Amino acid sequence: MPDRQIRVVDVFTEKALTGNQLAVVLDGTDLSSKLMQRIAREMNFPETTFVLPPDNPAHAAKVRIFTPAMELPFAGHPTIGTAWVLADEGIARGLEFTLEETVGPVRVRGVTENGRVVFWMTHPKMSFGEVLPHKQVAAAIGVDEDAIVHDVPAQFASTGNPHLYVALRDPSAVDTGVPDPARVRKLVGDHAHGIYLVAANGPGRLYGRMFAEDVSEDPATGSAAGPLGAFAVKYGLAERAAKVAIVTEQGTKMGRQGFIHIQLEYGESKDVPERIEVGGGVMPVLRGTLADFE
Repeated sequence: MPDRQIRVVDVFTEKALTGNQLAVVLDGTDLSSKLMQRIAREMNFPETTFVLPPDNPAHAAKVRIFTPAMELPFAGHPTIGTAWVLADEGIARGLEFTLEETVGPVRVRGVTENGRVVFWMTHPKMSFGEVLPHKQVAAAIGVDEDAIVHDVPAQFASTGNPHLYVALRDPSAVDTGVPDPARVRKLVGDHAHGIYLVAANGPGRLYGRMFAEDVSEDPATGSAAGPLGAFAVKYGLAERAAKVAIVTEQGTKMGRQGFIHIQLEYGESKDVPERIEVGGGVMPVLRGTLADFE
């Protein structure tokens, strides 16, 4: 295997060594899916991405996303982080382009703020799913049932990577949750990637944690953030308006504080946004080379 360049960045943060870690392999050409999975397991970050030539020459790149345990069709912080790396490396032209992911084309745009480029991604169309009993959910996340907001259902929602959303009474209740991959797997099975615990934390602010079966807790989950914003508006955790801006804090409990920005635009439906964008900062950590280990 030829030497391949790899970048490590922290996503949804303005401070290195916080937010969510991501490894980006800049040339995934000729790597088998099995080898990609092995490399992701070796990196042991929440996700590792592999950049490939796009099928459509109008797009910047094809991107495959792996956790240490599985491939994902779509994920937020890998999309934002990979977009930033492609722009930083000069592989993508300009700051607005499309990435090809398994879920389909994902549009990204970079905005210069205070001398840094912040990337935004447009989520695919979202949908709400079934509801689970509070008692069952409380047992899975290790909280008392009365910590869950009684009039907000625990509900699945997705824009391509489903999560179960659970509203708790305040941030301190969120912090009492206990990540347990076996309990997560038992509760959501193949229906979702994980369980997102969330509480209102002031006007336009949310506080959350995400438990999964492949990584016990994720520091900042961009794929969950889009539906999270719609869930928060639908059930009164955030103010309803034609255009909504929310910032959610995640990763604080595990020492990797990050901030995910969510923008929603509503049309005919009062519950399902017509447009969802999620964005945040990216900080470079290191660059290196994958050895020829085949």
